[in-house]
Amino acid sequence: MNYQTRSRSDIARRVAEDITEGTYVNLGIGLPTQIADFLHADKDIFLHSENGLLGMGPAPAEHERDSELINAGKEFVTLLRGGSFFHHGDSFAMMRGGHIDLCVLGAFQVAQNGDLANWHTGTPDAVPAVGGAMDLAVGAKKVYVTMEHITKKGEPKIVEYCTLPLTGIGCVSRIYTDLAVIDITPSGLAVVEMVEGLSLTELQNLTAAPLHIA
Repeated sequence: MNYQTRSRSDIARRVAEDITEGTYVNLGIGLPTQIADFLHADKDIFLHSENGLLGMGPAPAEHERDSELINAGKEFVTLLRGGSFFHHGDSFAMMRGGHIDLCVLGAFQVAQNGDLANWHTGTPDAVPAVGGAMDLAVGAKKVYVTMEHITKKGEPKIVEYCTLPLTGIGCVSRIYTDLAVIDITPSGLAVVEMVEGLSLTELQNLTAAPLHIA
């Protein structure tokens, strides 16, 4: 192996590079929340949380934590000047009404046509916890996914067809992994970039759906 995989922070930083000024963004629980720490302070980007926040900033220093300022993942956040609080129902109205430009979610599987599975591992004893992911998957104008390219068992997470319960159908536009950035297009999975030293053949061997260079 002649390549270095991206860390979760590296993935978050890479997504932050692609978020344009003036965008209303929802960051999903887990890895996506780290994106807030890498957004340029001179860009007006409006972060939304489904528990009723708009205008979040990066994570606070430990001594600045406020128990009443948390995101949907119960993580401490900051509120930028002009930020606001509102009812949970209003927050979901924003999500379902098409008012969120971009949502970034984690995933267990993404299919080559953009189907998303991110709320259930398929194990019999797993507790169903879809949260607002279904609302975001269909309500956001664009959906990005952040995840490791393969599971801890070495199984591909980018597949021809999802075998886990779906969150949304054909909703994902772009995938950011520890190995590559991949667009979902009408002609299939288009590799936008790969980590240095990784070949397309090696990436294809870790992906259960056909790839081509964008």
